[in-house]
Amino acid sequence: MATGTLTSSALTTAYLRRIETVDPRIHAVLRTDTTALRQAAASDARHRRGETRSPLDGIPVLLKDNVNTRGMPTTAGSLALAGSPPDTDAALVTRLRDAGAVILGKTNLSEWANFRAAKPTSGWSAVGGQTNNPYVLDRNPCGSSSGSAAALAASLSQVAIGTETDGSIVCPAGMNGVVGHKPSLGLVSRAGVVPISAEQDTAGPMARHVIDAALTLSVLSGGEVPAAGGSLGVAGRPGHPGGLRGRRIGLWRLPSLGPQVDALTIRTAERLRGAGAEVVEVTPPYQERLAELEFPALLSEFHRDIDRYLASRTGPRNLAELIEFNRTHPAERACFAGQELFEQALAAPPTTSPEYRAVRAELTDLSRRSIDETMAAHRLDAIASPTNPPAWTTDCARGDNDVIPSSTPAAVAGYPSLSVPAGFVNELPVGLLLMAGDHQDGRLLSLGAAVEHRLNAWRAPRYLPTAPAGSG
Repeated sequence: MATGTLTSSALTTAYLRRIETVDPRIHAVLRTDTTALRQAAASDARHRRGETRSPLDGIPVLLKDNVNTRGMPTTAGSLALAGSPPDTDAALVTRLRDAGAVILGKTNLSEWANFRAAKPTSGWSAVGGQTNNPYVLDRNPCGSSSGSAAALAASLSQVAIGTETDGSIVCPAGMNGVVGHKPSLGLVSRAGVVPISAEQDTAGPMARHVIDAALTLSVLSGGEVPAAGGSLGVAGRPGHPGGLRGRRIGLWRLPSLGPQVDALTIRTAERLRGAGAEVVEVTPPYQERLAELEFPALLSEFHRDIDRYLASRTGPRNLAELIEFNRTHPAERACFAGQELFEQALAAPPTTSPEYRAVRAELTDLSRRSIDETMAAHRLDAIASPTNPPAWTTDCARGDNDVIPSSTPAAVAGYPSLSVPAGFVNELPVGLLLMAGDHQDGRLLSLGAAVEHRLNAWRAPRYLPTAPAGSG
């Protein structure tokens, strides 16, 4: 774009055509923005005048459909919100527009960000149906940022926005062979994003490469990427000898994800050692207690936060009305009928209660100590673990097979995590999850760029490939 050999209009047109031809097999994109080409033309005019606003000026971006976007439906996958679009953009969308990014469209998601049923099926929503994994079409894309990850894997956009409460960015990134960054809590504004929990929710960038995720984060955060040190372009530069040399990485193997994933994790560690990293095995403490505490806290927080959000939209005005809506609309039960989490949240202790406050205080303390103590004891730059098992077969009757503990410590602590592609089990991608201390996003992205370069010489070109994605 800087030299004029590529225009935003040409790139946007290519993605729109690819969505039209490829996405009917994947069901990742709910709708495209009818103004996308006008946005691209405006960016091209700025480029010609030398008035570009940011590295994202003219770059097409897809938004998960729980991010308020003026003039476009924002549904969280639910028919309850499929009526009038929001009146205003979410704060992060305003930042993208101000940076000159092209809002290309909205992506499907696990309905209500996977916080509705006890046994949901990731990537399914009443609005968008089932998103497929582009690598093997009958396999699941994980969730809840299913469409964002699958769209990137199929080269339907340059970057995408996902959201996470626990695992909803990094798991689909890993399972679709792309990059996903869950930022430190509060680094990206939650305003205008359909909530689960203000104590854990964050939006974040997803991309095909770490550098694109980092550039997107710099826009989403208003230019603040803490602890960056200007090092991303150096440590992540191909061939730079210091990218991994001397870095200390704690390997949390998680053999419960299966012998094939464990074997890939061990091979990954050897490749990092071969690049000069010191890799030591670790087991972060307190994981059983975190698993006991997180769900009760989220139930109380969801009731508080979803009531506040629904009051700003046309449709059900609170959680009780939303439960009744689902009972009276059969299409909401087309894949799975349950809304057990809604019902449990309605009966959960309020966030003003001493019972809730004690749970959240212990949860926050133990999650932070889990990471802080492990990193201090072993003098680590980051903790690494497998992001995901190989994608399971999508099955509405069974639901997900998604007991994946690696995302929880950073998600509950509000610390950053980053999934980069690590390789394959048969045809199915597996990610390597990196996590670090509070507001160490820049250093984590720098390390992730170096890891990505070491692990992923096999990866596709940065820009739009011509061959259709998927093996199905």
